[in-house]
Amino acid sequence: MNSRLVAANVIVKVLAGKSLTVALEEAWPQVVDVQERAFIQALCYGTVRHYYRLEFILNQLVNKPIKDKDAQIKVLALLGLYQLNFMRVKDHAAVSETVAVMRKKQWAKSLLNAVLRRYLREQDELEALADKHVAYAHPDWMIKAIKADWGGDAKQILVANNQLPPMSLRVNARFCERDIYLTLLAEEGIEASALACSEQGILLAEPVVVDKLPKFAQGWVSVQDAAAQLTVQLLDAQQGERILDVCAAPGGKTAHILELQPDLEQLLAIDIDAQRLVRVQENLTRLQLKADLLAADAAQPDMWWDGVLFDRILLDAPCSALGVIRRHPDIKLLRRAEDIAQLQALQQEILCAAWSMLAPGGVLLYATCSILKQENELQIAQFLQQHGDAQELIIEADWGVKRPFGRQVFTGSLAMDGFYYARLQKK
Repeated sequence: MNSRLVAANVIVKVLAGKSLTVALEEAWPQVVDVQERAFIQALCYGTVRHYYRLEFILNQLVNKPIKDKDAQIKVLALLGLYQLNFMRVKDHAAVSETVAVMRKKQWAKSLLNAVLRRYLREQDELEALADKHVAYAHPDWMIKAIKADWGGDAKQILVANNQLPPMSLRVNARFCERDIYLTLLAEEGIEASALACSEQGILLAEPVVVDKLPKFAQGWVSVQDAAAQLTVQLLDAQQGERILDVCAAPGGKTAHILELQPDLEQLLAIDIDAQRLVRVQENLTRLQLKADLLAADAAQPDMWWDGVLFDRILLDAPCSALGVIRRHPDIKLLRRAEDIAQLQALQQEILCAAWSMLAPGGVLLYATCSILKQENELQIAQFLQQHGDAQELIIEADWGVKRPFGRQVFTGSLAMDGFYYARLQKK
């Protein structure tokens, strides 16, 4: 199977509404070679990351836009442009190998060949034009929303969204101290440093496959962004408490809670998707941890809750995920402006439901991987206005930005993804 054809078919699925992660997983049975998989993944992620810029350039190179029914041909053109501008693929190979995918469609071969060769001739002018019109490579509604919320900070957020994400680790405190694990990494020739904002966090100079991480299979370390690690530190679970982890999959935060506080009365992790809980159990098993897992709708506690109140609740709310675009660039293609209002309603519904299960004096940590005020500080403002038994616990920190309610991290700040946190206590 031609690797560029595999990549094109993956992106066609993304354009049809499927996540890039799922589309790639569906493609892997066709691809055995590890290096070929790496090439396909880099090609897909890069083309999706810069999709709006590449599409703009493509439209300058054709007399009329390529029809929707010819999506595969359009995507091949975008893949070719991406190789020529962003990858270390020789120009002649990028052109000839991309064109060769269309073996039986002579008109498509001719079109691809003409487009890519003209791009090489006019590359400087086309890139300058793209810099002027689509420098951020985001959909217009997303750019407007981020600018409306963050004004002068919007540029750095948009630029950070298009960067390759760093690889951060969380050392399992039950097995190892961070300094010891840094030594183990150095012995393997893996350059790394301690994360300033996380007591268990490590930042790798370059990403590596997890098989190269010392004692990964034995549960000594996990891959987790620094901002996600902050969530559990802010929850601050104490010995003997009963904890509820809402929307828990894939389980990184669930595991982190247990690593930091193994002496809980109970940790119940729920997720509406039973299949995703399988991933949670796999992570817990590798890390030699145990929690109670339940497939349940967080917005409908009457359907599953036993009535015993929780001391602390972690609500990692479903959101637009605009803070993790650099890890999941397909968000730019899949998310729609109208999704935000629907997510707002769901977040408020789950937040109110979770609050009903919190004991007096208990703490609820609300977190999202979004940078939109609608999903974050405005949600908390609305909740506090409607719940007289709720008070905010101010988060004092040397990271992120203090907001009227909660604390916001911008994408790229201190090597972190975009995240929001608010701590609420029931009076």
